[in-house]
Amino acid sequence: MLLSIEILSIEPLADGAAFGDVGAYERVVGRAKGEVDPAHPGNKGIALIDKAPLNERGRVEYATDFFILRPKDPAKGNGRILYEVNNRGRKMLFGNIADGPQGVNDPKTLADVGNGFPLRRGWTIVWSGWDPDAPRANMGLALTAPIATDNGQPIVKTVRDEFCSGTRGGALEVFKLSNEAATLEQPRARLTMRERADDTPRELPLNQWSFVDGRTLKLRDGTKPKPGWLYEFHYEAKNPKVLGLGFAATRDVISFLRYDKLGLIATGGPITHALAIGFSQAGRYLRNHVSDGFNRDEEGRKVFDGIHSHIAGIGRIFFNTPFGQPARTSTQHEDHGFPENEFPFTTASLSDPLTGKTGSLLRGDGSDPLLIETNTSTEYWQKGASLLHTDPLGCKDVTLPATSRVYMIAGTQHGGRAGATTDPGPNANPRNPHNPMPAVRALLVALDEWVVSGKAPPQSRVPTLADGSLVDAGATGFPIIPGAAIVRRTHQVAPPGDWVYPGPADKTYRTLVCKVDRDGNEAGGVRLPDIAVPLATYTGWNEYKPPYPAGELADRDGSCLPFAIDEAQREASGDPRPSIAERYKSGAEYVTKVQQVVDALLKDRLLLREDADRYIERARNEPRVAP
Repeated sequence: MLLSIEILSIEPLADGAAFGDVGAYERVVGRAKGEVDPAHPGNKGIALIDKAPLNERGRVEYATDFFILRPKDPAKGNGRILYEVNNRGRKMLFGNIADGPQGVNDPKTLADVGNGFPLRRGWTIVWSGWDPDAPRANMGLALTAPIATDNGQPIVKTVRDEFCSGTRGGALEVFKLSNEAATLEQPRARLTMRERADDTPRELPLNQWSFVDGRTLKLRDGTKPKPGWLYEFHYEAKNPKVLGLGFAATRDVISFLRYDKLGLIATGGPITHALAIGFSQAGRYLRNHVSDGFNRDEEGRKVFDGIHSHIAGIGRIFFNTPFGQPARTSTQHEDHGFPENEFPFTTASLSDPLTGKTGSLLRGDGSDPLLIETNTSTEYWQKGASLLHTDPLGCKDVTLPATSRVYMIAGTQHGGRAGATTDPGPNANPRNPHNPMPAVRALLVALDEWVVSGKAPPQSRVPTLADGSLVDAGATGFPIIPGAAIVRRTHQVAPPGDWVYPGPADKTYRTLVCKVDRDGNEAGGVRLPDIAVPLATYTGWNEYKPPYPAGELADRDGSCLPFAIDEAQREASGDPRPSIAERYKSGAEYVTKVQQVVDALLKDRLLLREDADRYIERARNEPRVAP
């Protein structure tokens, strides 16, 4: 439970600009302090809670940052919280769902909030810290959590870190450890390198690397990590934080804002419902939040009424465990063996023939929220998303409970958003710029309506075994496109094993992907206008090119393979896909086809009117289609 909140500042957002009928918003920045009873049933699942220091009341204390955007006039808001789980300390809401700029962690101006979508809807938007190691720079959000000890003595364990330069950001100059090294004696640690996960690791001699300090190491002076190669470090780590308090902190902050009259100090007005949304790691966090029982507060009340998890696949986070590393995420090339994908995957109650377990992501104890899960094509290739709606061996479709929905947004890539670049970077093909957010916006509104009025959202829309649209990676029917690298395998998902010394998986789950049409665009899921009335082929997969490990699946990038402009260009290149001029005889024909798709999506509540209008306006001004 929270003990106190401290408001550090209250100031106008965007100089008091009005957001539709809701009017102006205020920024509220503060810090909350809380404590948990380690004996309470709702806290017993927190790893190392029995080894955490206690206060005079026998409780374990924590503190968390929070950041709130609230309607200046509470009567004009909708009275509901929209809580975004931060991603590694970062606020991603406006850069995603509002088509705003990326990397804005301290929204202050009109430009920072993009199209203002969540503000115009009237939500009270809340963020708080949950990860003790998230950076606090530039208004990053983190948790202050205690260090666990063994009867007052430091806890030490051999752990593993993995590093890969250039695939998930810029080139690495040094390697940052996930935990503090217990000793800087090099002979008690081991650094290896290999090009691919299945290669035999080669140990680097001690003169090829050194510690910088207890949280950093580097290669020999002048040596840079090879792009895309896997560097693995085994070392003795100490002082694990009680990471699982992050789940309790989120639970307690939202419960306080909803149910405690003192919460009005932060929200400005009463709260009737609470929704949560999370992107990527944050979506995986929310799947853990539900499955681990943190959607019920210490007084038995529901925390979130509805949850929208986007681009999480079947994953959870490597967090609520000693020496956890929540920033990890496993893909075909990287982070193999770290805990992330653990049965049960789906909200349907199933049995797992690989582990012998039985269960569902949902608990069935009255604490479960209404749940919407949206994924791009990438999550089917890299994150096992087909297991959200099939049995573990991928032999049959499963029926989800009436309280959950799953959607695949066809032809989109992980992290796809407005303004995304086609620059290939380390990839063989240009990246996929197709924006899934129009569908995500519509489904968030549908979740809100579901929570408030009981109006059910659209039925799940995913490729299925029954209609033949869910297939093995080598059976998609993808056309041979000259000059394009074509991927025909998925990341193999296996039951968790020893994450410190992982070995080859002897058993894997069957992960499937969507069949494609003659153009190579996915035939199932939510087909937005860019897929239904295409000017290019959009995929959720890509692969690396030299000097990166050629042929490995690109981390979470898709591909964009444009159509030829006319028949002559198509024939000159040998492209089997009809050219743009052969598809659309005029701009008017193209606009008419886009209008038909938009109208159908509007009817199915998979698109909002404002986005429908944007699609039509864009179609009217499309330069690649003849007038």
